[in-house]
Amino acid sequence: MTSIAGASWFTAPETKAVAAALEAVLPGGSRFVGGCVRNTLMGHPVDDVDIATQLTPDETIAAAKAAGFAVAPTGIDHGTVTVIANHVPFEVTTLRRDVSTDGRRATVAFTKSWEEDAARRDFRLNALYADAAGAVFDPTGGGLEDARAGRIIFIGDAETRLREDFLRNLRFFRFSAWYGGGALDARGLAACTALQAGLDVLSAERVWKELKKLFAAPDPRRALAGMEGAGILARVAPEAADMARVHALVGIERDLMLPQDALSRIAAALPDEAAARAFAQRMKSSNDERQRLVAATGDAPRIVSFLSMRELRRALYALGVETFRDRALRAWATENDPRKASQWRALLALADTYVRPTLALTGDDILAAGVAPGPKVGEVRREVEAWWIDADFPDDRLSIVERLKAVAQGLA
Repeated sequence: MTSIAGASWFTAPETKAVAAALEAVLPGGSRFVGGCVRNTLMGHPVDDVDIATQLTPDETIAAAKAAGFAVAPTGIDHGTVTVIANHVPFEVTTLRRDVSTDGRRATVAFTKSWEEDAARRDFRLNALYADAAGAVFDPTGGGLEDARAGRIIFIGDAETRLREDFLRNLRFFRFSAWYGGGALDARGLAACTALQAGLDVLSAERVWKELKKLFAAPDPRRALAGMEGAGILARVAPEAADMARVHALVGIERDLMLPQDALSRIAAALPDEAAARAFAQRMKSSNDERQRLVAATGDAPRIVSFLSMRELRRALYALGVETFRDRALRAWATENDPRKASQWRALLALADTYVRPTLALTGDDILAAGVAPGPKVGEVRREVEAWWIDADFPDDRLSIVERLKAVAQGLA
């Protein structure tokens, strides 16, 4: 019998305590499920722990409170409550079966059957359960094999699973990027291609969330290529027109052992600022996300591999380190010339050590130079700053004050 009993999250005191509280009410009636089991078997980190139970939500709440745990009814209409033990959350969901679905949401009924609960899930490797002793159960009969082989295969009929929730189309590619080890499952890909129109009913927020997770995979190139070839990427993200640059960028990141960054990769797929704005608006992204995508796709100042130290300092001051890195990686991936790799590496290394200088000039300094309060103060500061930047950021207050006097006299 396959077991996960040695996993650190499984042996944590909080995990043991929550499992014991549920077992005390119904022995054998609760099992760990989904990502925590899958990731443990595949050697991936476990970020959260989900539990499936034959207890009703009310019984779960009563059991948790009796053990002294806090409880939040995070999705009680669908059978989910969050049990919090020593500040660690555990999502506990009553076994369910679908009564009806419309491709976006489902009406469910509670059940005692592990097989019925497994049958309503998306992929076989996500329908793995483990009991309080760590023994793993595989109700679909293919989950363990898929986890070992790195395969993403729908439970039962792929088109049926997609019609239950069209978001599973994007999840197929996302899970293939994160957990798949070979070619995309042909039946799953064919079903996603055939039913891609269902993606049109999904909210922008749900699509955006899935895209970010997909692009954040260690190496999403194979999944993205399948998605692009099926026409699904163009359907959900028509602005993402430069996938060749994304593929080159992922290769660069992996060569440099850089942490994967979804927004940097998505920006690489967007041809220009106009496309970035349109994409961010359609996805209803946050203001910070929109600003980063637009900044990453800008073209001034121009970033090239042969920037002089002076040009580099000016670019970093104007853009900030994050935007400079986004643009530098984007430019490197655009030309994708191995002969210039050492130059790009040097620029990025210098950017990592950059400390933004501060102009030693205050509003009081400007007023003391005889500038009247009001808009002229900002105008004078900008003039002095422009000189300071052009002079390569001298750390010389005397020179800055002398320049201030000259500018103030010129505006008098």
